[in-house]
Amino acid sequence: MSEVVAVDIGGTHARFAIAEVAGGRVVSLGPETTLRTADHASFRRAWETFADRIKAEQGRALPRGASIAVAGPISGDVLKLTNNPWIIRPALISERLQVDRYTIVNDFGAVGHAVAQMGPEWLRHVCGPDRAIDEEGVVTILGPGTGLGVAQLLRRDGHQFVIETEGGHVDFAPLDEIEDAVLTRLRARFTRVSVERIVSGPGLASIYEALAEMEGRPVRSGDDKTLWTAALEGGDSLAAAALDRFCLSLGAVAGDLALAHGAHAVVIAGGVGLRLADHLSRSGFHERFVAKGRFRARMADMPVKLITHPQPGLLGAAAAFAREHP
Repeated sequence: MSEVVAVDIGGTHARFAIAEVAGGRVVSLGPETTLRTADHASFRRAWETFADRIKAEQGRALPRGASIAVAGPISGDVLKLTNNPWIIRPALISERLQVDRYTIVNDFGAVGHAVAQMGPEWLRHVCGPDRAIDEEGVVTILGPGTGLGVAQLLRRDGHQFVIETEGGHVDFAPLDEIEDAVLTRLRARFTRVSVERIVSGPGLASIYEALAEMEGRPVRSGDDKTLWTAALEGGDSLAAAALDRFCLSLGAVAGDLALAHGAHAVVIAGGVGLRLADHLSRSGFHERFVAKGRFRARMADMPVKLITHPQPGLLGAAAAFAREHP
């Protein structure tokens, strides 16, 4: 058994934990430390902050292994995060972080590794047939957070393969006049509108603003968190309408990705996904998910699950390290 520092770097937060791994699997995952990326000039500075906390709290140095889940493409000499100004140079990791072994994985690749090791107790049923995910075939994994992460998990002949993707950046396809209006508003701002612009934490504000403009109403002031709270509580009818639209779009995107991947199941992750746990089954998510014309019957026979594990990114980062360094 060995220890590894698991790291999950997103657009807003960087999360750290010490995990124990053995036999290609995660044995245990310690308590997390969450740091705001905006409060640290670089990943190395955040790493040093975590190291100082562990030394102060436990009187020990960090383990000599690291697994880093990064919200962005994993290629090239310099890794640039999609929604975060930090950069990471893989060639300098051993020297700068003082580690002997390391693994770098896309953040939703990490979630894929987590699903590969996750028991059914961490997967809450959302819609479709209420059955366990098959042991063979493809699972589509997506999660709205600061952006929209997408990955695939292929299970075949007792082996599991995680396929990292940038599926959150495919084009948004409106399905009615209201979504046409949302697209028109966003196109004026971004030119090209990806599904991430709609199906993500900040996407709710974009929908809300478009609906307010349609009705000639003033836009509610406040940050994304305030708007999400108002939408989920239901007291603000326009915010609630924006949330309903968000769930419709999430269902359509999840169904499109499942078809594109040839999946037999879908797993939803991400901070926004967890906040929607009690709302999705009561929304129009499932109807949009199955509304795929000639493939409606196929979609209706596909279970959709929601990850309830508190830190799938950290679990998956540690799992990726365990597989690469058995």
